Amino acid sequence: MRKIQMVDLQTQYNKIKNEIDAAINSVISSAHFINGESVKEFSDNLAQYLKVKHVIPCANGTDALQIALMSLNLKPSDEIICPDFTFISSAEVIGLLKLHPVLVDVDYNSFTSTLKNIESAITVKTKVIIPVHLFGQAAEMEAITELARKYNLYVIEDTAQALGSDYIFSDGSRKKLGTIGTIGCTSFFPSKNLGCYGDGGALFTDDDMLAERIKMITNHGSRQKYYHQIIGCNSRLDSLQAAILNVKLQYLNQYIESRQQAARYYSEHLKDTEGLIIPQENGYSTHTYHQYTLKVKDGKRDSLKEFLNSRDIPAMIYYPVPLHRQEAFKTIARAHTSLEISEQLSREVLSLPMHTELTQQQQDYIISAIKEFFKQ
Repeated sequence: MRKIQMVDLQTQYNKIKNEIDAAINSVISSAHFINGESVKEFSDNLAQYLKVKHVIPCANGTDALQIALMSLNLKPSDEIICPDFTFISSAEVIGLLKLHPVLVDVDYNSFTSTLKNIESAITVKTKVIIPVHLFGQAAEMEAITELARKYNLYVIEDTAQALGSDYIFSDGSRKKLGTIGTIGCTSFFPSKNLGCYGDGGALFTDDDMLAERIKMITNHGSRQKYYHQIIGCNSRLDSLQAAILNVKLQYLNQYIESRQQAARYYSEHLKDTEGLIIPQENGYSTHTYHQYTLKVKDGKRDSLKEFLNSRDIPAMIYYPVPLHRQEAFKTIARAHTSLEISEQLSREVLSLPMHTELTQQQQDYIISAIKEFFKQ
């Protein structure tokens, strides 16, 4: 049996090696390493996949979130609502821009911010809601966008872990996550559903004026070289990474199906394991299973992780400390009401190996080890 990894990028690469190598060699031969043809080609292809008017690539997913906020002409006293249980970048960029993060609790089953918690956190200073589509499925986007219209707020979707997921509206129509709010943001970090071989990110919008402003911000606030209309930054997706992503985009749906198949196998064989809660699908979005995240009850999470590690099975805790307990946010964030679910999840969550190359043999070994642990 092949060594079990949280993400097996080497095996994935070997399957498309010839295409990847040819794409890389094409860029090197052209010597157009910055803003080369592959960047425009990838932007156009991803826009077509997402059915969105504008895709603006940037250097990484954190930059995408920062640039999205920069594009909205916010003021230092403005408040931005985001979930307490998430990766730090969703709130980090808020603090970086001297804005105020307002942290709200999440739903125990979906790991995403609830409409009730978001609405109760809104004040006259609120300007933006950042729903994070954590682990591969959506926050309540239909209701959140209605709420945003009611209070005249912007919505920035963090879809770094859910690129390719569909949101299913109450009328049966569908849209890709990242294309529903004002701006969508994503990361192409290597382990993501669509990952490059370095850093990369992108922003999505249907708003022509916002798209123009975002493009300027990524390029030092400039439309024309050496002429700068606004303060921006230097955040570009390089041509090599774009060429790699152009190849991998063709396989994205196949990769998602592989993850979904692996998730179904885990769930079928772990659903009756006492002491575990398997991932729950919310019914209003498809799930790309960027992570397959269990909840381990009765304080046994850390012991299970150690046991799996002793069997050469990696397992990860995303995330062991909620944002309101992070030192960086103690003086700048406002925690709204109770954050007890975020606290509980930080004690219980454990993610199993999940990637496109996971074999049934590997999953059987993992499942067997988990069952052995709970029989002790």
